[in-house]
Amino acid sequence: MTAVRTGARATVLVIASTYPRWHGDPEPGFVHELSKRLAAHFRVIALVPDAPGADPGGVLDGVEVIRYRYAPRSLQTLVNDGGIITNLRRARWKCLLVPPMVLAQAWRTWRLVRALHVDAVHAHWLIPQGLIMAVMSALSSQAPPYLVTSHGADLFALRGRWLESIKRFVVRRATAVTVVSQAMRDELASIGIDAAGIAVEPMGVDLSHRFTPDASVARSSREMLFVGRLVEKKGLQYLIDAMPAVLAIHPDAFLTVAGFGPEEARLRMRVRESGLMDKVVFVGAVRQADLPALYRRAAVLVAPFVQAASGDREGLGLVVVEAIGCGCPVVVSDLPATRDVLPDSAGCTRVVPGDSRVLAQAILDLLAAPDARRAAVAIDREQLVRKFDWDVVSNRYADILERLVAHGR
Repeated sequence: MTAVRTGARATVLVIASTYPRWHGDPEPGFVHELSKRLAAHFRVIALVPDAPGADPGGVLDGVEVIRYRYAPRSLQTLVNDGGIITNLRRARWKCLLVPPMVLAQAWRTWRLVRALHVDAVHAHWLIPQGLIMAVMSALSSQAPPYLVTSHGADLFALRGRWLESIKRFVVRRATAVTVVSQAMRDELASIGIDAAGIAVEPMGVDLSHRFTPDASVARSSREMLFVGRLVEKKGLQYLIDAMPAVLAIHPDAFLTVAGFGPEEARLRMRVRESGLMDKVVFVGAVRQADLPALYRRAAVLVAPFVQAASGDREGLGLVVVEAIGCGCPVVVSDLPATRDVLPDSAGCTRVVPGDSRVLAQAILDLLAAPDARRAAVAIDREQLVRKFDWDVVSNRYADILERLVAHGR
């Protein structure tokens, strides 16, 4: 990183919880990926939590990153390695970190708004970032206009009457609201929110440069691939349970698991108990830059999403877009959010969530006729570029923020 820069363009303050701690961080980086593209249109400042080992503040890919402390550095573990909600369920003591984290971000947001000429704020997640801006706008007529984007866990996993009241308050106060799938828009409507003005605007995938096919890479006929955080809603346990049925027909098949998270120890134990140690390979966290190589060689990406016991479920499922972008066929759970990716697709097989028998059969069907499925994936890719490529997505968000800037002037 370099020193913070200044500029004369409209200033957009991005507030978020999940953000890369360093260049190449395997944590989900969609907030930064959007922010760095918005930096072509605005002066973008990202206010995000500090974490052990994180780079100091400065400019990262054109975004001015400010990291705030909310506890002794070694204890700043609320956000990463599974997300806030998962971390709270794993270690109840981390509930003590929530108030200082929220208060620290609220205080730093208020100070930045007062110290700089912030023309608009982009708050990622309804709670706590959207709530911070809602309270600020209620307390001060000088608060800048703001956009709130919900990504899934903040909507699906945070349930209860008072939490739904907070969500309604946040949406009512916001200048603009986006969600990343139609399923999330429907969820907001189900808790009494007027969804008429809520736009469905997904996050993006670099389908122009990174997630592209490569004819020079030989595609496996037997490698199954899982990519994602090792948390309950990703459903990896059902894929592990499907493995014996697949191996009964294709004994040379194997599964590569790319990801990390709080469920890893339990999933590894499940693999050992099933006698699959030589058939399931955990490769750990994989950088975005290294993912295309996995997608290009795999016979199939399997995304066995389920609804977690907490109610949390996938907000969109961009791993499906990444895989198809690289020409890899997909088997994915049939959930409202995943239907948003490709409503009609021949290269993407949808299955009943949480049913290992059905999942195994779908994988076997694909392995039996790989060429036809790969030809269909090429057609699907053309549709996805028009909807999910980062250039398209960032331009849509830039338009929304331009309207907010004009609204505040």
